[in-house]
Amino acid sequence: MICEQCNERPATLHFTKVVNGEKSEVHLCDTCAQEKGQMSLFNGNAGFSINDLLGGLLNGGTFHHSSHNAVTHREELRCPKCHMIYQQFVEIGRFGCSECYKTFKNHLVPVLKRLHSGNIVHTGKIPKKAGGNISLKKRIEELKQDLKQSIEQEEFERAANIRDEVRALEKEVNNGQEGGGQS
Repeated sequence: MICEQCNERPATLHFTKVVNGEKSEVHLCDTCAQEKGQMSLFNGNAGFSINDLLGGLLNGGTFHHSSHNAVTHREELRCPKCHMIYQQFVEIGRFGCSECYKTFKNHLVPVLKRLHSGNIVHTGKIPKKAGGNISLKKRIEELKQDLKQSIEQEEFERAANIRDEVRALEKEVNNGQEGGGQS
């Protein structure tokens, strides 16, 4: 693919932007991308890394490296284990230790929501062939946790309803396994 700006060199930067479901693409060579100041992806550097992307997302969506002229609450937040501050994480794009995930959680949730269309929990995908039983077994485990909690809170009527639902789902799983094995 040729650069859309100069129409001479091969495009090495492929920038896709999706706004309200409308997709627009820009394909530029390194030279034109550096010259095109409003893109701000390179900001004078020779390359663009995933750390730059993550840092840009964490700095409110811009790809410029921010100046440290004002101390914000995020910069004051410090990991108790490795002593990394939030701004250090933004600049290098990775945490210092496992405790950083807990320390900076409140600042990461909005970023994850933006990246994953509002979702912050990964539920995964279940293959269609095995999906029925896996979904049922997962639901049974959730109900068993609810059952345990209801019993601990002495909500026995609710517990009895949950127990009945678990039994019905277990029967459905067993019937599905018997029927699936006879084909």
